Amino acid sequence: MALYIGLMSGTSMDGVDAALVDLTEAGRASLIATHTEAIPTTLLQTLTALSQNRGTPDELGHSDHELGELFATAANALIRKSPESGPIKAIGSHGQTIRHVPDGATPFTLQLGDPNIIAERTGITTVADLRRRDMAAGGQGAPLVPAFHHAVFGSDTQHRALVNIGGIANLSWLPAGNESAGGGFDTGPGNGLMDSWAQHHLGEPFDRNGDWAASGQLQARILEGLLQEPYFDRPVPKSTGKELFNAAWLDAKLRQWPDTDPADVQRTLLELTALTITRQLPEARPLAVYVCGGGAKNVALMNRLRDLLEPDKVSVSTTSELGIDPQWVEAAAFAWLARQTMEGLAGNVPAVTGASGPRVLGGIYPA
Repeated sequence: MALYIGLMSGTSMDGVDAALVDLTEAGRASLIATHTEAIPTTLLQTLTALSQNRGTPDELGHSDHELGELFATAANALIRKSPESGPIKAIGSHGQTIRHVPDGATPFTLQLGDPNIIAERTGITTVADLRRRDMAAGGQGAPLVPAFHHAVFGSDTQHRALVNIGGIANLSWLPAGNESAGGGFDTGPGNGLMDSWAQHHLGEPFDRNGDWAASGQLQARILEGLLQEPYFDRPVPKSTGKELFNAAWLDAKLRQWPDTDPADVQRTLLELTALTITRQLPEARPLAVYVCGGGAKNVALMNRLRDLLEPDKVSVSTTSELGIDPQWVEAAAFAWLARQTMEGLAGNVPAVTGASGPRVLGGIYPA
């Protein structure tokens, strides 16, 4: 077996997902074991502040250390749960993004979670800092998952789109029979705005099943105002994050409608996510859309995606149909990216990120 661990904490900051993956068979990623480690409340509050450009250098350094320990804890807990005891070749750690600014004269992306600590605490070689080499080559540093999507989910006979709906949503285009990965980019807000609104008004981490959104009424004027955001019309390559789509962005947009029922706002945010995904899907038909990430559990959102598309030409389901539970696709992707790095193979797709060419990604921190 070729065992690798992937560690992932996304823009939703809802926990560290750890997946032990067998990558022995080409074109296949077999999940062996999975584990989620909760982010402690105090650390989560600090990370949220840092992601909103608030915080001190000390808080940045302390959080980097604490996250390194947390990611190592997640990996060790995963190993204890695993039915396999064979050697693990490497850990691929995404880290926790707290800032992603891919444009301008000095583009940068910043992920916390010290990989030195992960390697030290687990005794396993760790691959991390996977975004910045692509950015150094002129790319956006994101999204990185399309290469994995193509390798594992591509089809010789079916046009497919993989849609990951985390805090931010991204899309991978996998044309049938294409020997190289197709396009990919961040479509805009995924669950992030809806989660933030639910936390503020319900005191809940998210809108379970989209039930609260389903109880509200779509507000067309608000939706039109949200859709004026220039990001949606930007050409690819493009990537984004909570630096743009955050509570402050939403509050500014809602200022002219201060008395709107909160449930109506939630329904409108759900529509924003669904529309900005479906409007940016490739035009090829027939098309199979497979959803992963936390958004796959939002029943109202999944139903709305189906409603907005032609049911006889576009099917919408989850990656469970392709053999990987939606929750673990991104963690599995970073296990795969670790293997690419360890074998000296490129992990980026220049057509997706805009980099000047294929690059071996990340740094290797030996056990």
